[in-house]
Amino acid sequence: MDSDTLIRSRAPLRLGLAGGGTDLSPYCDQYGGAVLNVTIDRYAFASIEPSLDGRVHFQARDLGIEESFPANSKSISGARLQLHAGVMQRIVSQYLDGKCPAIKISTMVDAPMGSGLGSSSALVVALVEAFRTLANLPLGPYEIARIAYEVERLQLNLAGGKQDHYAAAFGGINFIEFLQDDRVIVNPLRVRRDHFNELQMSLITCFTGVSRRSDAIIAEQQRSMKEANAVSIESLHQLKHDAVEMKRALLAGEVSYMADLLNRSWQAKKRTAAGISTERIEELLDYAFKQGALGAKVSGAGGGGFLMLIVDPERRFDVLKALNMAGAVATGADFTPRGVESWTCRRRTISENTFYDLLTA
Repeated sequence: MDSDTLIRSRAPLRLGLAGGGTDLSPYCDQYGGAVLNVTIDRYAFASIEPSLDGRVHFQARDLGIEESFPANSKSISGARLQLHAGVMQRIVSQYLDGKCPAIKISTMVDAPMGSGLGSSSALVVALVEAFRTLANLPLGPYEIARIAYEVERLQLNLAGGKQDHYAAAFGGINFIEFLQDDRVIVNPLRVRRDHFNELQMSLITCFTGVSRRSDAIIAEQQRSMKEANAVSIESLHQLKHDAVEMKRALLAGEVSYMADLLNRSWQAKKRTAAGISTERIEELLDYAFKQGALGAKVSGAGGGGFLMLIVDPERRFDVLKALNMAGAVATGADFTPRGVESWTCRRRTISENTFYDLLTA
């Protein structure tokens, strides 16, 4: 890697349309899970460049955290930026013969951690992709997603399911099946353009203002699965069924029925664990439904983060206005067809900076 070369990567965040929670073990291991999701134009970014002082540097610009370590894999094990360290340790041990390169890894994400948009998993995917380019590794989207999942869930033991890694790696609208023996099948959907446009015009995302830690909710869901809690298991069966129905409705362009399914899934999701909904979430949903929302649910584990709503396009402005006046941050969301990608670029030199400064003086 030349000293003036940078590797950059980005992985899209996602909205979970249906089936979220069925990608968690042990449910998917025993019954099989199914999720329908779509990636949106918000991203996790990563960049890798040579370290000029021979050390390893981690930087998360959005979190305001910077760390520096000697260039060996043991020294980074106590890093605050666990995702950076976890991916580097995995790649170094599996592909680089244990030799830790002197590099600087910088990241940022378009949404806060705990947003319910799969931001942490997308960041891991972006980091894996950046290392893939750095080391010229023969990894496709399935392998990238699998490594990202193993780093986050198994190596670092961070709570969560599998869907976010595959959504970020593949991009687009996908119906993803999670089967026994850790098998995953990603089915990209070819949606008619008019159906695609109608859904995008009908969809609103709304940040509740609360970034939440999903660990407790996910732990309760998994405990209920292990104990075969009848209410929880039946609710997860319903969520999986709704994912299949949501796929059919999307391909048929039945957006109003998709809204009904969203409502039904939201009620089923709330039965899988306590704390999925909050007083603030219910308050915002009440505002939205009074102004013309047709269906809504929380994206992700719940407890905060982003709401996803389907509205009558004729009432779109009214719903956006009501939510924003209530103190939330409501916008549309553009779907993106591409998954994780990387590219190389040249570091800006001092002379280039000076020329820019002269132009803007």
